[in-house]
Amino acid sequence: MIKNPLGRKLPVLAFFIATAALAQTTGPVANGPLPGPFPLFPADNWWNLDVSSAPVDANSDAFIAFINNGGTVHLHPDLGGDIQGAAPRIYGMPYGVVDGTQAKVAVKFHYWQESDGVDHITGVSFPFYPIPDEVKTQAHWVEGGEPGGQNLYKGDRHLLIVDRTNLYLYELFNVFWNGTQWTAGSGAFFDMKTNNRRPEGWTSADAAGLAILPGLIRYDEVSGAGEIGHAFRFTVRATNGYVYPASHTAGSTTGALPMGARLRLKAGKDISGFPAQAQKIFRAMKKYGIIVADNGTDMFIGGTYDNR
Repeated sequence: MIKNPLGRKLPVLAFFIATAALAQTTGPVANGPLPGPFPLFPADNWWNLDVSSAPVDANSDAFIAFINNGGTVHLHPDLGGDIQGAAPRIYGMPYGVVDGTQAKVAVKFHYWQESDGVDHITGVSFPFYPIPDEVKTQAHWVEGGEPGGQNLYKGDRHLLIVDRTNLYLYELFNVFWNGTQWTAGSGAFFDMKTNNRRPEGWTSADAAGLAILPGLIRYDEVSGAGEIGHAFRFTVRATNGYVYPASHTAGSTTGALPMGARLRLKAGKDISGFPAQAQKIFRAMKKYGIIVADNGTDMFIGGTYDNR
């Protein structure tokens, strides 16, 4: 209860504060609070499985040697905030949060045969994705930082949208507003209350066919009191087929890891010399590991766009 110095209650101020808090959880919000429960998706989802006791693959040393490529490849945190002097460009993966009343729009896809929101007989898209109008003109909704209607810097241009009301996740790859309609390379829908996997052979907004958001490192979980409860998304320069839980292949390079493969930080690795927040990330890598989600640069670990 809020009181003034004379001890009288101030219900009007209390109402304003409550209203302001409510406003943060209604309507479209870029990079706003995500709805729980956490971690995202069910406890038995592949992102949230404890693999600390899982047996080591017989080809483990060969896979690591392939990644190291004759040297030593280090982890790279692919997360963060604004790129100084290069506005609106950013590090990390942004996302948006909407409620269940957000109007749906149709998206025209290049890979429509493996995308959701499409009549797969005719190839015609229908209103399916809850993309707010703000994405067309505002920065920091689309990966890379540019508004949806601007594409000067190219890149993967992922767009991740969470429906907080229904716990739905919509993810798009190479999204763009062309002034008339939304276009994208591919698009995928995930009900975060279930373990719905993509159909065999289908991509998602990530080459492996996996959801992106549940594998990102977030500020709230790194800085919070509890431990991080999920694996992380990461990339390698080349892949070879796919394994469960991935559903899609994007390469056949001999010796490379398959999409969906999981690496794990060795239990005996001494992490005591790292900052506390880094130690929390490394503990999650020991318990849940990191999952190959896309081709890119070796050992880039994905995180959200967040200036904190």
